[in-house]
Amino acid sequence: MSPPISDRDERLADMRAQGFTSDADLRRDGPSPQRHAGPALPRSADMPGYAELHCLTAFSFLRGASEPAELVERAVTLGYQALAITDECSLAGVVRAHKQLRELREAAHHELLEAARRVGLADLAIPLPPLLKLLIGSEFLVRDDTGTPRFKLVLLAQNLNGYGNLSQFITRLRRASPVKGEYTLRWREIAPELLTDCLALLVLPREASDAELLVPAQWALQHFTGRAWIAVELLREASDALWLQRLQQLSDNTALPLVAAGDVHFHVRSRKALQDVMTATRLGRTVAACGFDLQPNAERHLRTRQRIAQLVSRELMAQTLKVAERCTFELTEISYQYPSEVVPPGRTAMQHLREQTYAGADERWPDGVPEKWKHRIEHELALIEEMRYEHYFLTVAEVVTYARSIHILCQGRGSAANSVVCYCLAITSVDPKDGTPLFERFISKERGEPPDIDVDFEHDRRELVIQHLYEKYGRHRAALTAVVICYRPRSAIRDVGKALGFSEEQLEIMRKDHSGWVFDVFPDEHRDALLERLGLSNDDPRLLQLITLARQLNGLLVTSRSTSADSC
Repeated sequence: MSPPISDRDERLADMRAQGFTSDADLRRDGPSPQRHAGPALPRSADMPGYAELHCLTAFSFLRGASEPAELVERAVTLGYQALAITDECSLAGVVRAHKQLRELREAAHHELLEAARRVGLADLAIPLPPLLKLLIGSEFLVRDDTGTPRFKLVLLAQNLNGYGNLSQFITRLRRASPVKGEYTLRWREIAPELLTDCLALLVLPREASDAELLVPAQWALQHFTGRAWIAVELLREASDALWLQRLQQLSDNTALPLVAAGDVHFHVRSRKALQDVMTATRLGRTVAACGFDLQPNAERHLRTRQRIAQLVSRELMAQTLKVAERCTFELTEISYQYPSEVVPPGRTAMQHLREQTYAGADERWPDGVPEKWKHRIEHELALIEEMRYEHYFLTVAEVVTYARSIHILCQGRGSAANSVVCYCLAITSVDPKDGTPLFERFISKERGEPPDIDVDFEHDRRELVIQHLYEKYGRHRAALTAVVICYRPRSAIRDVGKALGFSEEQLEIMRKDHSGWVFDVFPDEHRDALLERLGLSNDDPRLLQLITLARQLNGLLVTSRSTSADSC
């Protein structure tokens, strides 16, 4: 494996891709036409727009080598108009991508407001800058009936309905798998009628014959009419020109349009070495033994538009924008739909919640509810009704009532203890007279988000509560919150060290030196003593690789291997 590529090397490579080959070139207005080997590039102002439609994050375990936030920030820096997060059979990475984009927008908005203030335009109404359009999608490996991989299918949600259909599609695949964290998608099992409002990109294998390419293309034309494209992913491989010619012929034969895509696995090319380590870990080999299973180069990163324009035509880049324009869905459109089963027929949710609350209040204060707490109850119920959280409180109360009906110990905790309504519903047991309840810490109109009611159930019997939820609401409507674990120094050293071929004895010494509370990989104050025990020098190139890559891996997500259920 080659040494990790530095960010400086990446910048130089990007400049070379634009035709800058020397300091003299950099001092000129543009690339030297005599030294430029590729097609002439337009000036930056004329550079076509681009939307990346095929991008994996670290949530595609041991495939993607960058966090969603890193990819979003890089795409904004490069001036992309849109970025699709398309993790394999998963939507897990999109929330962090959405959060990062929101923070970048707010920071840019703040800078615009400050600039307006400096020039005396403090009252100017400046909207949040868009910066980037985030597309939501997922990638699937499609197999035939023998289990042989045939092609990859990338699905993008156009709107809220498309997002719901895509989510259900992923859920069905994950639930049908006998192995946790895996899925199998057979071609004949795809029901396009259940994927309405989803756009489809075919990512076809180069090793397939022309006849083998034609079959999935015709299938997509028939079942995804008007919403399917053939992805053109040119990654500076020797067969790029021939592959493009074959795809153009396939497009002519099927009337499916071509669109550029990047098969992105990391945000900058310097992550290629880490991606090699991930591949080796996934295959259970050392990097040196992976051979052609490694990606042939570092082109699967978010490339500059100049570099993309060297490889594909303006038409293919423009087609990415047409696809992005058809996707209007944003995560902010999602609102939780609470179960209706918790409300008796003929009653509204608010009526039932009020009755349940005052019935509980009579039990809490058998001599009569003090006026102080009556006012408090009415205040809370009014805010709950205004925010439309009645079903949420009733659902939690129903679960707690069931648990106590079969003598399972349970207790609400956290900010819910600030709610007198929760106390009356027996969700919490902290008497308000023993504290100073501040309901606004629990629910706030300003935050505009549902409250968080944490309930601890008796560990040995909480499975009974989970089964009750499945039986009452249906498995298709119930889910467990996953706890996603990140790499820490010990696990990062283990996986990187194995991939680089260090012995088990050496790795054990390294791991023991990193106790559970150490958050840095090879901290400077411990390194010399550790290297002395290992018999290694500070300038050992393999050790330098281990330190660099383990530090990159430290904190990165571990998904499939270590995902577990949150406490119920």
